[in-house]
Amino acid sequence: MPVTTPKRGRLITLEGGEGAGKSTLLRGLEAYLRAQGVDLVVTREPGGTAVGEAVRGVVLDAANNDLCAEAELLLMFASRAQLVRQVIEPALAAGRWVLCDRFTDASFAYQGGGRGQPVERIEALEAWAALALKPDVTLLLDLPVSTGRARAAGRGEADRIEGEGDSFFERIRDAYRARAAAEPRRFRVLDASATPDAVLGQAIEGVSGLLDGVVS
Repeated sequence: MPVTTPKRGRLITLEGGEGAGKSTLLRGLEAYLRAQGVDLVVTREPGGTAVGEAVRGVVLDAANNDLCAEAELLLMFASRAQLVRQVIEPALAAGRWVLCDRFTDASFAYQGGGRGQPVERIEALEAWAALALKPDVTLLLDLPVSTGRARAAGRGEADRIEGEGDSFFERIRDAYRARAAAEPRRFRVLDASATPDAVLGQAIEGVSGLLDGVVS
């Protein structure tokens, strides 16, 4: 019998600022996709591998307040390079779907918009370290910075990123919104100030086009 190559999987990413509700949406969307019969891998950035989780600890540790912007950018892409090669690309090649909490857009927003790293530098790292991999759909949870920060404040002690000032997060939001405006076919901008159920409904609508051929 001839060997058939599995249809390539889909990559869905969740993006947004602090307190946007990504973790809640991730759980709801994971449950929905599995209920539709999707063979799903769920992961996160930075992290998702043993190497990536170690990097996550360094990047978010509030004690590392002397970490320069260039080192932060390279650490993020070191974690991403491992995740792409160890988890994401093998899953997609096998026909599985991947749901990832943050991906390369986060570096354009946080290290680019927030830290001021040049877009061209991030694009070069994206092409090399992330194999130029682009999500099929990116769900951007958007809400005012003040609302997100108030939510995040209730989660406990701030990490190194959460400890930044409002202007840092305003630049991040601006960068995310600019990327969404530049790639409207890939991005779905969700009103993250809505209830969790309403946000999940927006997300389901946003990924519905990918389910053709999956849902019978």
